[in-house]
Amino acid sequence: MARQQERARRTRAAIIRSAAVEFGKSGYAAASLNRILEGSRATKGAMYFHFDSKEDLARAVLESAVERYGRTIDRWLIRVELGPLDILHGIFDEVALRLEHDIIVQAEFRLVIDPGFGQQDGGGCRMLYSAIRSLAVGAVDQGQLRPDTDLDRFTRTLAGAIIGQRYIVDAHRGGPDLRTRFREVLEVVVQASCTTEWVAKFHEHGWRAQAQLEELASPA
Repeated sequence: MARQQERARRTRAAIIRSAAVEFGKSGYAAASLNRILEGSRATKGAMYFHFDSKEDLARAVLESAVERYGRTIDRWLIRVELGPLDILHGIFDEVALRLEHDIIVQAEFRLVIDPGFGQQDGGGCRMLYSAIRSLAVGAVDQGQLRPDTDLDRFTRTLAGAIIGQRYIVDAHRGGPDLRTRFREVLEVVVQASCTTEWVAKFHEHGWRAQAQLEELASPA
């Protein structure tokens, strides 16, 4: 029984990964179930055992991406040796790495902006927004951001700028990579609201941690 369950899990993961490749390349409307099957090396019966439709497959890709966003945020939130703004930098740095190297997260981004897939809920973006807001509160409490910082405005501006940079990378190839773009956005927004004490420490030490590509490895 355990062996059958593991085989079923692996088959489902392979189908989701193949679907992510197809959605990322072709978009939702043009994605082909036959190409997804071919890429996964699963049977049609196996695919319909796990998924009812192409929409069901797309939702499974989104759910897998949200799990990855959750792991990224959780991994950085437990870094108690770091202050809130360094944790925020670590989250953005890892999200940039995922958008560059993780096919599931790449496909999620394509799906949530795809007009052909009309039932997206932006789960990954919602999680990032919540993390930014929570860490901004902590940054005020710890004297990194000024007490008069408008936290909602800070969160909206930073989240919107980060998402916008991802669009720009797709539209205009060349120039800084995504990690550099995310770091620049964070620095510009933070330095508009930070305390003089924080900025002095930042000029001396810079960001205290960064994401590592090998930490992203995980099953679909």
